[in-house]
Amino acid sequence: MQFTIAAVLALAGAAAALPSPTGHTLHEKREASSPKWVKRDKLPSDAIIPMRVGLAQRNIEQGHDFLMDVADPDSVNYSKHWTAKDVVEMFQAHPETVDEVKDWIKSAGILENNIQLSRDKGWLEFSATTHQAEKMLHTEFYDFEHTTTGHTATACDEYHLPKYIQGHIDYVEPGVTLLAPRKRGTPLEKRTEHPHRRVKTVEAPDLAPGKFVHDLTTCDVSISPQCVQALYKFPNGTKADASNAMGTLSWTLVAQHLLTLVQGIYEEGDFYDQADLNKFYANFTPYIPKGNHPVLHGIDGAKAPVSVKNAGGESVLDFELAIPILYPQKTYLFQTDDSYYANQQVYDALFNTFLDALDESYCTYSAFNETGDDPSIDPTYPDKHKNGFKNATQCGVYKPTNVISVSYGEQEGDLPVNYQKRQCNEWMKLGLQGVSVFFASGDDGVAGPPGDETPSGCLGKNHKKFSPAFPNTCPYITNVGATKVYPGHSVNETQPESAAYDPAGHPYQRAFASGGGFSNIYPVPSYQQAAVSAFLSNHTPPYKSYPGPGNASFGQDGGIYNRDGRAYPDVSANGDNIATYTNGVFGLSGGTSASTPIFASIINRINEERIAAGKKPVGFVNPVLYKNPSALNDVVNGTNPGCGTKGFSAVEGWDPATGLGTPNYPKLLDVFMALP
Repeated sequence: MQFTIAAVLALAGAAAALPSPTGHTLHEKREASSPKWVKRDKLPSDAIIPMRVGLAQRNIEQGHDFLMDVADPDSVNYSKHWTAKDVVEMFQAHPETVDEVKDWIKSAGILENNIQLSRDKGWLEFSATTHQAEKMLHTEFYDFEHTTTGHTATACDEYHLPKYIQGHIDYVEPGVTLLAPRKRGTPLEKRTEHPHRRVKTVEAPDLAPGKFVHDLTTCDVSISPQCVQALYKFPNGTKADASNAMGTLSWTLVAQHLLTLVQGIYEEGDFYDQADLNKFYANFTPYIPKGNHPVLHGIDGAKAPVSVKNAGGESVLDFELAIPILYPQKTYLFQTDDSYYANQQVYDALFNTFLDALDESYCTYSAFNETGDDPSIDPTYPDKHKNGFKNATQCGVYKPTNVISVSYGEQEGDLPVNYQKRQCNEWMKLGLQGVSVFFASGDDGVAGPPGDETPSGCLGKNHKKFSPAFPNTCPYITNVGATKVYPGHSVNETQPESAAYDPAGHPYQRAFASGGGFSNIYPVPSYQQAAVSAFLSNHTPPYKSYPGPGNASFGQDGGIYNRDGRAYPDVSANGDNIATYTNGVFGLSGGTSASTPIFASIINRINEERIAAGKKPVGFVNPVLYKNPSALNDVVNGTNPGCGTKGFSAVEGWDPATGLGTPNYPKLLDVFMALP
């Protein structure tokens, strides 16, 4: 589904195709549907629909200031992070909001004992017949079918709310959002790229991995752990505080939940195998003993590892990058869902089962005999399928970690604005709790993935406008772009890396360029304003731009990017020609999916030193990084092409191809250790 900024959502005050019912106002409207979604039959009037009403949160407009208070290095409250309880109490809906919305729901004939307030106090949840839901929202619900996947979803084209209640509600589900399941390859198709996983792999059986291990002169051919260490100047690890185990998160969070993760490796439908890790250790990191493996936190019947022939390159890559940086610190694997759900379909909202396992407040309600997160898009447990997990959804069984690395994503144009903003606020709440969240910036330069509702992955009627990534433009996460050591360059150079770019077929099937650009939703955050202004003033891109995020100026005067939007990436790390073993075969992998766990692992190493010194984890790092750009290796070469352009150039200072640059561990350590 494509939502351009000029026609993302018609909110209150926007013109509707039909007049609003008396006393009501249009709340959300889908102006344009992807041709991949076809409206089918109207829902029967007696069909049961699980409903969720997102309650307007108190004090949410102060969230940015609250976060800067604990994340800005100049603040007297730096690193004085909040507890999860603090967060809930600060932002939970006002009692008046809960009462007003509950009364409105009851007025549609829903019994009070069937209306549940979620434990995070952010949602009212209930089940309604189609007739009741349509009467409440002055709309009609239909089944929509995704022609590529065959998935069906319940949705409406628009809905209305009473004027007196609108200010109490963010949005209603199901509503105008259409999400399709994201299918993964079967074990026999393990090389198939996940459509939203930011990683690319090519086999290289003719290369002899042994020659690359300690010979740093070949880092322009294959990036080994020794190359990563030489590039970013970190020593071998020696510490392993029990509170600081590392992991990588690899899925796009959905908006309807609060999140209180800290750090872990999340996988779904893609599995690591021990044989590949052992072979990697033997060839590249003999100081890591054979058999070293992540600690499995299996969720809802998930199991790992698997046999070498059934392993996936995504999970294996995560651990082959993270473990050499972190060892002897442990890594944790959050593997979700039983074999039926993991191997058959991955739903956009499947991340919910992960959230449930970390904090019981994310487990949802039971009403009208409907149990689970959202049966229309989430796995339902107990699973009645063969080999399914026969117990109830696991709730609050695992403790989160300190750093999260996420290697999945979509595009801003794929989802409604309200949906994205609500999720963005959840990342803000994580930052308040001292969590560092890193996202892969994307692999398509200034565009989205080809075929992401347009052949080019670009926006606008002519498919020429740049397409910012989701949730990367949220100002409360740290985006990691990709760099590359091009042929003929050496890690001994002052700066051997450039923005990563590989034309189609050299060596990956489709072109790879480090993702970057400007948001169409969020303005430039305060911590980034000086850096972005300097880029636009001193290195003005050779393209027309349009002003102001979130308004009707999208594409104004032929502009193809929004010069006033939140800019990304924030930083970068090597993400091309990464040495890996998958399915027993040596190969090279690339993508911002590789860059992200590298940067996240280095931050985790800094947390290790701070904890040893009696200090807190670093939490949200952007304010510190933007005030200390000299602690990173500035990247000044390369571009990130897309949409028929060369994209943005890597230049001196921050740029939307490589951000502030790559990590310099000694300098970053000095900066963070000097802070309280």
